[in-house]
Amino acid sequence: MTSTSGMSATSSSAAAQSAPRQRYVQCASAAGLHRVAYTEWGDPANPRVLLCVHGLTRSGRDFDRLAAQFAGTYRVVCPDVVGRGLSSWLANPNLYTVPQYVSDMVTLIARLNVETVDWFGTSMGGLIGLGLAGLPETPIRKLLLNDVGPHLEPGAVQRIGDYLGKPVRFESLRQGIDYAAFLARTFGPLTGEEWREINTPLLREEGGEWVFRYDPRIAQPFGAVSEEAAKLGEAALWHSLASFQGPVLVVRGEQSDLLSRETVAKMVETGHAVSSVEIAGVGHAPAFLSPDQIRIATQFFIGAAPEAS
Repeated sequence: MTSTSGMSATSSSAAAQSAPRQRYVQCASAAGLHRVAYTEWGDPANPRVLLCVHGLTRSGRDFDRLAAQFAGTYRVVCPDVVGRGLSSWLANPNLYTVPQYVSDMVTLIARLNVETVDWFGTSMGGLIGLGLAGLPETPIRKLLLNDVGPHLEPGAVQRIGDYLGKPVRFESLRQGIDYAAFLARTFGPLTGEEWREINTPLLREEGGEWVFRYDPRIAQPFGAVSEEAAKLGEAALWHSLASFQGPVLVVRGEQSDLLSRETVAKMVETGHAVSSVEIAGVGHAPAFLSPDQIRIATQFFIGAAPEAS
C-alpha cells in the first residue's frame, strides 16, 4: 500500500518536471564571454533531448505549448539565442551570425551532457540547426526545419530588414503585444490569448514604457550581407543539407514568402532522408501552437500523434 506522503512526493516530483525551469550557460565569442538563457522542460536526467530554437527576433518561450506536449518523452530545451530574450547582448554586434550561434549551441549541448539531440528550428533556428547538422560528428539526430531552407527569397529578407532593429517604444504591454502580433501576422490566425502568450516574453519595461528585449544591433550584420556573401552562405547550407545523414522534415507555410515550393523540392532531392509537409492558411512561419501542427512534429520525432488537448 502506498503511503499518502509517498504519493504526494511523487506528484510533486512530476509537477516539478512538467513546469519550465529557467537556466543559463556561459558561452564565448571573440569579444569575450556572454550568457545564453534557456528554458528546460521534462526530466532533467532524460538523455533524450529536443532542442527548440526560435526565429530572428523571437524567444525560446515561443515553444511553451510544444514543450509541454513533449516533456513526457523528451527533456525539452528552448534557448534564447544570444542577443534575444533573457540572454546577454554581444559586445561586438558583428558577431550576430550563424557561426557564433552554432558555437553557442555546441556549448549548450555540452552543458546538457548528452551525446545526441533532436532539433526543431524555426526560421533562423532552422538555419542554425542546418549549420550544425552539416558538421562532421554532428550531435543532431533528427532535424525539423520550420519554414526555412538554404535559399531565402530576397523579397522576404527585405521585408524583415525593413523593421529589424527599428527603435520602437510602447505606452503599454498590450500595445507592444499587438505590434509584435502585427509583425508576425503571417504566423497564422492566432487568438488574442495566443499572441499574449508568445509575445509577452519579447518585451520588457524601461522607464515607464515597453521595448523589445532583443538587441537592435542584430540588424547590423543582417543588413550588411553582400550578394556574394549571401551566395557563399547559401552554398554552405546546401552542402550541410547534403552532408547530414539523419531524417529531415521541412515544414512550409502555404503562403510563405521566405521558403518557396521550388526550394522545398530541391531540398527533398538534395538531402539523404528529407520529407516535407505544407500547412494551409499560414505564411512565415507556422507557430506550432495548435494541436494539428504539434501533431506534425510529434509524428516526426516520436512516431505517434498526440492526443488532442
